[in-house]
Amino acid sequence: MSDTVQNEDNLGAVLFQVQQNLRQLKCALENITVNVGGETLDIQALDAAIGKTERSIRKHADDYVKTVTTQVLVLPRIEDLQKKKQIPKWKPSLESIRDVCPQREAIPRASPGEKHKSALTKRLLHNPAHPNHRAVMHQKFGISLPDVHKRKTNKAKPDGIITGPGVSFPVTKCRHGLEKPEEDLGSVPNTNWLQMVIQPKAASLHSREDSLSPQTGRLGVMSTCHRQQKSETEPGFTCKTIDREWTPIPIKAPPPSATSNSMEHRVNGLIPKSPQNLLLRGPVNSNKYDFTILMGLTNPMARDFRHFKQRFSLCWSIVVEALEALEQLLRDFAVPLARVSGQRLVELGHAWESGWLKVPPTTGFLSVLENWEEVLVLLSRPGQRYKGEGGIEAAAVHIQSCWRRYLARTAYLRHCRRRWAAGTIAVSWLMLTQMRHVRKALQARRSRQLDNFRARAKHLAANWKRIQSSKRTIIHIPSLGYSQVQRMNLRGYDILQNIQISRLCDIRDENVDVIYVCPRHLGDDILHYYTRLLKCGGDPDEDGTRSPAASSSSARRFIVLTPEALDYFPTRNLCLSTLLKYSPRTLKRIKHLIQGKQAYIVGGVAHADDLAVADELGVPILASEPAIAQLHSTKSGGRSIFLGAEVDVSPGRGDIYTLNQLHETLAGLMAQNIDVHRWLFKMDSEYGGCGTAYCDTRHLSCYDWALQECHRYGPELWKTEWIQESVQLRYLNKIPEWLARHARPVKTSCYPDWACFLKTFLTQGGVVEAYPPSECVTCLTVDLLLEPGGEVTMLSCGDQLQGSCQLEALGSTVPQTSVNPETLQSISMRVGQACLQRLIVGYVSVDLATFLNRNTMEQKVWAIDLDLAYSDQLAMTQMLLMMTGGTLNCSTGCLEVPMPIQEKCCEHRIAAKPPVVNRYAVVGSHLFHSNLSMLYHNVFFMVCNAHGIGFNNKGKHGTVFAIYDSSERCTIGMITVSEDLRGALMTFARNLSVIHQEISPSKTQGETNFKELIKKIEDVLLLTDQNKMRAVKDKPAE
Repeated sequence: MSDTVQNEDNLGAVLFQVQQNLRQLKCALENITVNVGGETLDIQALDAAIGKTERSIRKHADDYVKTVTTQVLVLPRIEDLQKKKQIPKWKPSLESIRDVCPQREAIPRASPGEKHKSALTKRLLHNPAHPNHRAVMHQKFGISLPDVHKRKTNKAKPDGIITGPGVSFPVTKCRHGLEKPEEDLGSVPNTNWLQMVIQPKAASLHSREDSLSPQTGRLGVMSTCHRQQKSETEPGFTCKTIDREWTPIPIKAPPPSATSNSMEHRVNGLIPKSPQNLLLRGPVNSNKYDFTILMGLTNPMARDFRHFKQRFSLCWSIVVEALEALEQLLRDFAVPLARVSGQRLVELGHAWESGWLKVPPTTGFLSVLENWEEVLVLLSRPGQRYKGEGGIEAAAVHIQSCWRRYLARTAYLRHCRRRWAAGTIAVSWLMLTQMRHVRKALQARRSRQLDNFRARAKHLAANWKRIQSSKRTIIHIPSLGYSQVQRMNLRGYDILQNIQISRLCDIRDENVDVIYVCPRHLGDDILHYYTRLLKCGGDPDEDGTRSPAASSSSARRFIVLTPEALDYFPTRNLCLSTLLKYSPRTLKRIKHLIQGKQAYIVGGVAHADDLAVADELGVPILASEPAIAQLHSTKSGGRSIFLGAEVDVSPGRGDIYTLNQLHETLAGLMAQNIDVHRWLFKMDSEYGGCGTAYCDTRHLSCYDWALQECHRYGPELWKTEWIQESVQLRYLNKIPEWLARHARPVKTSCYPDWACFLKTFLTQGGVVEAYPPSECVTCLTVDLLLEPGGEVTMLSCGDQLQGSCQLEALGSTVPQTSVNPETLQSISMRVGQACLQRLIVGYVSVDLATFLNRNTMEQKVWAIDLDLAYSDQLAMTQMLLMMTGGTLNCSTGCLEVPMPIQEKCCEHRIAAKPPVVNRYAVVGSHLFHSNLSMLYHNVFFMVCNAHGIGFNNKGKHGTVFAIYDSSERCTIGMITVSEDLRGALMTFARNLSVIHQEISPSKTQGETNFKELIKKIEDVLLLTDQNKMRAVKDKPAE
């Protein structure tokens, strides 16, 4: 068998040599040019003869390949391998294999279509099991491989017999990673493969793996020769192949070869070995193809490297690029020693070649090293790159790049900052310009609205008498146009605006239709209640009842509207005028309702949006300009009006904005009014006692000394300033400490201490006033109508029912009985005329305080407050007049109520007016109890009816309620009417007590002001009894 192999080897060498000579002869003929007589000889005939000979030799070579491929070879025994030290002669030497590694730059760039076609051809050549493999081999190389699918696979073969390996053809590596046979390049096919076809290796028919191994993460792209080596080097297994189909057969692993033993000495030096030692057959260790790189250079004569190169010679063009890149990396970082795994290096080369990796990363090169931990430490060491090859140039380049990057980054950041600044300035300028345009547009619109308001006000003043006597529509907008800070701090702001829902009672005048703009969504129960209330009220007939026609007419003459903007701003506490301004549907409906009718607006506390609403509706406002109203509605403005009207005011001074001014003013006032025991501090925007504080002089340490000084000089001399100077200086030193320790806000819920109150007081400004120096002080409220025609009319007057703080009015008794009606009318007329002189029109409320002077025992009346708005007392008075059908004569101080005629003369029917009687009423508009929310309104009225709380329409006495909201139901209004004041007060107190007991369990009393009001009523009743007893005692003496 060895002789046969040797003969076949000689025949292969002869064929190879003949093809080599023909190729050289053909190349020489192309370069020969023969000129005979100036003409070029034609050598195509000789070229054709050479080509014919070459094709004939190629045909014989193909027949030889088929014969050798199908010939059965017998493997030598394993034990003979250790004794036999020489390689069969048919194995070519390493020098006969050329290192095919063409330069990439020399090969022209292929088109995308050629790339794809070459890649597909390469994939098919590496996969012998593919159905198209035989066709490609025949098309590219003219080789007809046997059809393995037609052979029988159940034929047994003896152990240890294999067929020849699959033929591998040398290829030339192109620029783009695709391999082409040399035949495609236009040259004679290389016949070096003839020397490789008789190697005794098992042919691998496994499909090529083009993906990464999920277990190891290493590249799984392997060449045909690499897969063959993997199957050969796996210990414990060999291959049994029958007609190109193989099955693994376990065999005993042989002892380590001489090649594996030589791996232990690679670190100390390169040990050259003979090439025959690298070609031993049999299983070897996994590190069979490892080699060493010293200082970034590979010794080509080293035994391990030669072994590796010989094994992967067919794909060396792929491996050499990865090897050169690895050597360059090791030289760049001055790595002294690197142990390379040849197997993994081939995998990396194939991955790079196939296009999976464009440029292998550093981690890819580290994966092919056995001592990658040591190499990684060197690569990670700072500055290691500059110790290797070209380190100085790399350091210089790095320094220059860092410096240039710093300069570029600095310039870029400077440019970004300037660009940002320019953008910010541009946006700010655009915003400023836009705001300026918007501000100018708003100013122009408000100026236009103000001009329209003044024009309509003149028309209203000129036609006021005619409008009052004709059919008209009143648009009630109970808006509280306070500042934003005040609105946000007020509890139940929307309910406070709706307390004046009693304005609906203006329909008691047959010529009046009412459009009421409500700040809350009212439930059907409230609307039904007021509909019945307005039907029952009004001027009765002679029998004390109203006709159905009159009742139906009353129900049609009022309407309640809620702005839709209330749903858009539920928590903003916007005033009602602002909500109506942003409610186009409601405005449109109001326009439709007042179309063709005389109409005007009655507002509340003035606000700038009142002008916008009036301008949108095209109707006048029965009020002064918002700017004028806001100027004179402050405490300081009201005090100046009282001084201009020449009415008595409490000692004090307004327009205080600094702390020194406050101390000096207070010291001077205390020295001038030594008999005043309490001083009040009121903010200009005070409402309902929220902006009021007080301090008693009894806490002042030098007050007793000042009294002694006053008594020593006497009342007449004490009025001179030089006598008061010493007391004033001493007061000035003591006042700061006195205020800090003893001053108290009236409502601690708004301002918890004096410091918070003082800060707001000095910001907004305010007044300092004296509290009346008496133990019994009665406050009363007078409501005036300043008509546009210039007349002043008193609409309501009543004595206030105050709470525990003595500065907040919870209700009033109508009519007032504390001041002479003539004196009251005189004061009211003077104040009204002073307001008209300052262009104030509409509804005005004046607060007065009356008391007895201790020295002269004369009654004093001080004007203490002025509100330029429709008051809550006036709204409740309208309901009172609606239910009783009477009139309030403020000049006489009587509530005149017509009574129905009880008996009629049938024979002589004489037209006579019904008799008129006097009635007294107690009204309360701010009755609060937290437990009221537990009862619905219908249940509440049932409870009241069960206790006899109701109104007698025939007798014109009893109780009437005002309800404000359907959701919270914590605040109500109540009116009690009786024949005398004592009866009205007792009825009012009894009703509060009954309601409190019905809705307040013993454990949950709730938060309420019922108890304070009951106590105040008891004090008034006690004072009334004392006055009656004193009058009885004084009468006999007269």
